[in-house]
Amino acid sequence: MKSLTLKNFRQKKNLTFQISAFKIIGNAHTLSNPNMFAKQINTPQGWLAFELNVLRRLKFDSAILPFTSEPHLGAYLKRWNVRVSANDLMQSAWTKAVALIENNREKLADDEVNVILEDSYVPHHRLQNTALRRWFNETDAWWFDNVRRNIEGLLSPVAKAIASSLAMSVGDYVLSFTEETLEFRQPLSTVYKRLQSILPDPFDNNQNNACQNKPANEFIAENHFDLMFLRLPPAHHQNGRNRFGAAIWREEWMRGNGDFWVDLERSNADRLGASVETKYQYLRLIDETLRTASHIPTWAIAHVENGFISTQDVVETIGQVRRVDTIFTKDFSELTGTKAVIITA
Repeated sequence: MKSLTLKNFRQKKNLTFQISAFKIIGNAHTLSNPNMFAKQINTPQGWLAFELNVLRRLKFDSAILPFTSEPHLGAYLKRWNVRVSANDLMQSAWTKAVALIENNREKLADDEVNVILEDSYVPHHRLQNTALRRWFNETDAWWFDNVRRNIEGLLSPVAKAIASSLAMSVGDYVLSFTEETLEFRQPLSTVYKRLQSILPDPFDNNQNNACQNKPANEFIAENHFDLMFLRLPPAHHQNGRNRFGAAIWREEWMRGNGDFWVDLERSNADRLGASVETKYQYLRLIDETLRTASHIPTWAIAHVENGFISTQDVVETIGQVRRVDTIFTKDFSELTGTKAVIITA
């Protein structure tokens, strides 16, 4: 990992922007190149060890995570006794965050697992969630439909989140198989129990951690914490479900249908994470989000550089709102063709 002050960064930007032997791929100013878009969709959104390494250098007792597609960073921050508030617009991501970040003590009891899995393979008159048939065969669709119904019978919201997170892991397990590997698949209820048996105990950091499910700017405006870790969502120009990849089925399972995508997109229109057509538009949305976060003392902004938005673009946008402190980089170009960047301000 390399770190640069803003002064050193500006001195290096003329060297065709090579840092750690990294070279920018392309110089596009719109999202019209389909190959570049495909690359962005498949690019990892973050690297946990790199992010923790950078955050270790900062001083903070509380942190907000406006985009939390996965809860692992928040869970690690809890172990540093940091008070964490996490958010994501997707209900599936929010549910996993509740199970791992907001939850300090609760575990699923054996009798709750039995309730969840009761008659899980028994078909009814019709599926409550017909969108499941886009992803699973009829038998598996009934399992997920029944388990979802049974989870709603649990009393505790945290227990529901834990149970739902386990079921989403079962779905990812199912979708990982191909025709050639189906013979190795285990019954879904067996997989669920095994996943539940190896689930780590919740960590209690004696803090009131919270998770929310709303547009990022609203979440940021409502929270007054020491640090904002902002993982910039990748720029995209697709509307609706197609840009969410593996998260599509989870969201349709959590919401009970597949008819919500237009409304979801509309709720986040013209905000960071929404569809954009130009570099200027994307940078404008970053600027608006940062200005919303002006009350938060410390920022750590994570960016994945893959050719459309350069680190220089992001640094200059941040600099219009607040002085940039340090730029940390980690070169993953040999593995993914990208570079991970975290900018503190």
